[in-house]
Amino acid sequence: MRIGILAVQGAFIEHGKKLERLGAGYIELRQKSDLEQEIDGLILPGGESTVQGKLLLEQDMLAALKTKIQQGMPVLATCAGLILLAEKISNDAHVYFGTLPVTVKRNAYGRQLGSFHAVQEMKGLGAVPMTFIRAPYIEAVGEDVEVLAKVDEKIVAVRYGRQYGVAFHPELDADDRIHRSFLQECAGRKL
Repeated sequence: MRIGILAVQGAFIEHGKKLERLGAGYIELRQKSDLEQEIDGLILPGGESTVQGKLLLEQDMLAALKTKIQQGMPVLATCAGLILLAEKISNDAHVYFGTLPVTVKRNAYGRQLGSFHAVQEMKGLGAVPMTFIRAPYIEAVGEDVEVLAKVDEKIVAVRYGRQYGVAFHPELDADDRIHRSFLQECAGRKL
C-alpha cells in the first residue's frame, strides 16, 4: 500500500514517519507529475492552508487531486488539510477542494499561543490524544457528515464518505490509531 502525502508545505514529514512505522509506503506529492503514480489514499497535512492552496494552484495539482477525492480516494486531512477540504470557511473567502460539506473557522483557537493538547473520545477509537496548533474547528456540518469528536462542544473530527477531517495533528502524538484506521480504509483501494 502506498499513500500520497501533499508535500508542498507543512507537517508532511511527520505523517511519513508515522506511515513508515505502520509499515505503509508513501510518496511525497510536490508537483503535478507526482500525481501520475498509483496511490491508495491521500493525506493533506497541517501547515498554512493559504500557502498550501496557493501552491496547489501554482503547481496545477488542485483539480487533479479534487477529482481523485470526488472519485472516492480515501483522504485524511489534518488541521490546514481540513481547511483545504472544507466546502466553506467562515472567516475566509477562499475555497480549495470544497469536497467536505462542513463550515470551518480558521485559527479558531487563536494564534500560536492558543495551541493546546487534549485527550478526548473519538468515535470508534476511544480516548485519543489531540494536539491543536493554530487550529480550526468545524462550526457546522452538512447532511451525511458524521461527527467523530468534539472538544469543549466544538466539532474537531468528522467523516464524510471516505473523507476524514480532523482539526488537530495526530501525526505529532505517539498514538497511531487514527493513521491505522485510515490505512484500513485505504486497503484494497487503487486509483
